[in-house]
Amino acid sequence: MGGESVLRACARSGRLVSVVSNNAGSAIEAYLAEHGLTSYVAGVFGRAPGDPSSMKPNPRLLLEAMEAAGTGPEHCIFIGDAARDVEAGEAAGVHTIGYANKPGKNDKLAAAGAIAIVESMSAIAIALE
Repeated sequence: MGGESVLRACARSGRLVSVVSNNAGSAIEAYLAEHGLTSYVAGVFGRAPGDPSSMKPNPRLLLEAMEAAGTGPEHCIFIGDAARDVEAGEAAGVHTIGYANKPGKNDKLAAAGAIAIVESMSAIAIALE
């Protein structure tokens, strides 16, 4: 919950947002369109069809997102809800905020090296304001 508020807060503060996911890019794009959020996202980077090696913890999708945005890891933050997300962020040189959306994730995200852990995406939106 609160993902939409993060997208809106990023837009208001002039921050570019890319979605990097192990889900299919077409599914992400359909979700964004259905919820009127497409204009808040600069790029969608989902798993390559038929290529499970593109999935996190492989940093490939994060690297592609940064290249498309014309930026480097020092100017990015990644938000992920699994240890493999934190691992991908680390491999790409991007700091990762852990999103502990279920009980027990705090410890796993901390052990993986998340720089901060939140239990609500709304907390991130508030911090961006």
